[in-house]
Amino acid sequence: MDGQQADRSPGCAGFTLIEVMIVVAAIAILAAVALPSYTDYIRRGQVAEAFSFLSDYRAKMEQYYQDNRNYGTAAACAPDASAVDWNSFNPSNAEYFRFACATSDDGQGFTVTATGSSARAIGNVFTINHRGDRKTTQYKGSSVTAACWLSNGPTC
Repeated sequence: MDGQQADRSPGCAGFTLIEVMIVVAAIAILAAVALPSYTDYIRRGQVAEAFSFLSDYRAKMEQYYQDNRNYGTAAACAPDASAVDWNSFNPSNAEYFRFACATSDDGQGFTVTATGSSARAIGNVFTINHRGDRKTTQYKGSSVTAACWLSNGPTC
């Protein structure tokens, strides 16, 4: 037996330092790519809450308008007692957004705003108005002017 075969005995098997460093570098590269994608995936799932509630509030405001011929007063949206179960714009099952409503044109217009309040939704602000115009005014913490609700990227 020569010296090389003696070094490769079963008790001496293992990884060299360079092999371990290559594996660690590969894992770091994968994590650097995967983590931002995952957090963006989580954010997209959370902003869907805003879109759902904004659409629901728009439908309720339109029903309110049909019943009252206005969206509310300068002081409040849908202040009538018939809307008392939803006109606080504070749904109990909203986890990531807070909602607010403002009237315009002497009660003939409204804008409902959803503002991210927790988790990955923070830094996102979406609106809808009486004409059905959807806008994004803040996306991932940056001010934007988009005539749609952004969820996947910074353009409509």
